[in-house]
Amino acid sequence: MKRHNFKKLQIWQEAIELITLNYGFTSSIPDYEKFDLVSQMNRCSVSIASNISEGTSKRTNKHFIKYLDDSLGSAFEWETQLIICKNLNFISKEKFSDLEIRIKKLQQKISNFIDRIESKISCLKNKKQEYFEARNKT
Repeated sequence: MKRHNFKKLQIWQEAIELITLNYGFTSSIPDYEKFDLVSQMNRCSVSIASNISEGTSKRTNKHFIKYLDDSLGSAFEWETQLIICKNLNFISKEKFSDLEIRIKKLQQKISNFIDRIESKISCLKNKKQEYFEARNKT
């Protein structure tokens, strides 16, 4: 497997942007949430990008996908926390809408990237099987 340069991956770049936006808006959440919701959202946003970058270091696409799955899970977790912020009136409707659109797009892009890698794995597996079947016929 050729390793990906995580800094060139659009999903990583967008996850990094999300971290900056997240820290910007969580700084205005009441102090009593500093060690609960704010801390969780900050860790979640960092986890999205961190799992993408860590996954690129793995030796196989199968292992890379595991980290992309973890990144996707963190993205859904962060979206849930964003909804909680909206329900508790910690965020304006406009800011919520902007961030909700961003996280949904990022979730879709991560999911599509996983699908493309899985498709490559499947294609390689089929070619390998065809090769061995042809070889065994002779």
